[in-house]
Amino acid sequence: MGQKTHPVGFRVGVTKDWLSRWFTHKKTLFGKLLVEDQKIRLFIKKKFAFAGISHIVIERKSPEDAAKVIVYAARPGVIIGKKGANIEALRTEVKALIGRAINVDAVEVTSPDTNAQLLAENVADQLARRVSFRRAMKRVIETAMNSGAEGIKIQCSGRLGGAEMSRCEHYTVGRLPCNTIDADIDYGFTEAATAYGNIGVKVWVNRGIKTGMSRTEGSKE
Repeated sequence: MGQKTHPVGFRVGVTKDWLSRWFTHKKTLFGKLLVEDQKIRLFIKKKFAFAGISHIVIERKSPEDAAKVIVYAARPGVIIGKKGANIEALRTEVKALIGRAINVDAVEVTSPDTNAQLLAENVADQLARRVSFRRAMKRVIETAMNSGAEGIKIQCSGRLGGAEMSRCEHYTVGRLPCNTIDADIDYGFTEAATAYGNIGVKVWVNRGIKTGMSRTEGSKE
């Protein structure tokens, strides 16, 4: 049995910040708000799948107030639209989905080539287009290392290359200190839908050591 922990959850409050920033004392309300957060994230990711969304932060001052949704994307202009048309339509659609108003902001990811989630989606997109998994993995590793990453690991699991039996393949380049809490290890996961079934793609990226960060500062893109 593996003794593994989630790279982001392991560092929350130290070098990583929460993606849902709110709190409630009411147990019944907590579950409702948690489901709302999940619905919002899934809806936005599906609607703007081509915008390169890294992660979505949801903030609430109180359970009754309108939620503030911050979308971190490689192409925020796609989400905003011409004169903000897309983002206004998104507010209306999400309000109809969850039954309450939200405020939406789109923020650009400053370094998409070292963002683990975007790299994982890049590999998954290539696998869906029938590119060799080894070529896809090596191409993304080269891109990340050339963009300043100190280390990267990519793992693909499933019926790779249409093989009869599923297996797991991974490549690691550079330093990846997973047990060092101060290390800024970014993690991303997605699935590639292929003709042979889904292939899971995991990416770990070492973006260096963060020292002297306060717990309230969190992880900034």
